[in-house]
Amino acid sequence: MSFRKLSIRDVPIDRKVILVRTDYNVPLNSDGTIRDDFRIKASLPTLRFALKRGCTVVIISHLGRPKGHQPELSLAPVAERLGDLLSVNVTFVDDCRGDRVKSAVRKSRPGEVLLLENLRFHEGEEANSLDFAKSIVEATGARYLVQDGFGAVHRAHASTSAITNYVPSVAGLLVKKEYLHLTKAIEKPKRPLVAVIGGAKVADKIGILERFIDQADSIIVGGALANTILAAQGVDVGASRIEENQADTVNSILEAVRAKVGPNSVDKFLVLPHDLAVAKSINETAKRRVVRLGEIETDDLALDIGDETITDMIQTIKRAGTVVWNGTLGYAEIEAFAHSSARLALALASQESTISVIGGGDTADFVMKWSNNDRSLFSHVSTGGGASLELLSGKTLPGIESLLNAPK
Repeated sequence: MSFRKLSIRDVPIDRKVILVRTDYNVPLNSDGTIRDDFRIKASLPTLRFALKRGCTVVIISHLGRPKGHQPELSLAPVAERLGDLLSVNVTFVDDCRGDRVKSAVRKSRPGEVLLLENLRFHEGEEANSLDFAKSIVEATGARYLVQDGFGAVHRAHASTSAITNYVPSVAGLLVKKEYLHLTKAIEKPKRPLVAVIGGAKVADKIGILERFIDQADSIIVGGALANTILAAQGVDVGASRIEENQADTVNSILEAVRAKVGPNSVDKFLVLPHDLAVAKSINETAKRRVVRLGEIETDDLALDIGDETITDMIQTIKRAGTVVWNGTLGYAEIEAFAHSSARLALALASQESTISVIGGGDTADFVMKWSNNDRSLFSHVSTGGGASLELLSGKTLPGIESLLNAPK
């Protein structure tokens, strides 16, 4: 596999002011402290590389979906955590443009780090405003933009798209790593390639399902996504969460599978649950009950795949050369309905010969919590939910497409 864009290793950044776009959209506790610093840690290789080259590093990022300036979504706590992880002082600047930024950069020295305030406090960020992007570059005086916020590169925002009009822009080490791992997993996998697709919405997963029908050797489906596909085939799933009016979409998926493997092998290729874990309500005290299809009661909620389906899934995983997992297989926020996701995580962590690629978002959050933040148990854990989903689906990512091309 090749990466068609220049990276931070390819340009003369020594002792220059560089602007690094990271993804510090980290989950917070109710008291405003950081609950999970996975994305901050993922940015460290690029930052350390720049610091070793004597750069003044100015970081821009976003946090949450603020409506204007919301102090509870300030990046100030991130600056403190980043300083601890880097073992350097990180200066926090409470704006991302203007005189305060100019002054802070002017006072900085090579080898120092500044983190600017939440980009999304300004409407221009999500509007992909050229003026807003230009004001950031002018305030920082940056000689290069290093795009390392993989979780944001599927958005055409000012800090991923418009800004590349005003400063030479290259990929960071994380963005390049994410791109190579994810594209290799689907385009040049170690066979057999097994895709495990969960989550809730057919609309969100139609692109990745279509791509894996073409590329994978089998697809395992769970979560509310499986409920919708089963319901569209006439299976009674009780009161389970499903998407309405998806029959045509499901039929097109099944038709594509039939065209690939033949009508007699659809169930072997597209593996749907043949039993489900259900409950009468969604809460921590809900009792897990496993039933076969056809035994679901009117008020049952399917919240996980069943034990027999889990066993069959693990047998398939044991034979896999590559597993790409996107979307938890049950209501994994509640322990009783995280059985299948935990069993899958254990299987992948135990099989050193299997290449395991974990999609971002809820899937990454789950495996990081399950593994006590030990990424080494898996071949690759993505930092980007929507970005990984779109890249695996074969879509182009604006934040990568806008970077400088590498020489052919």
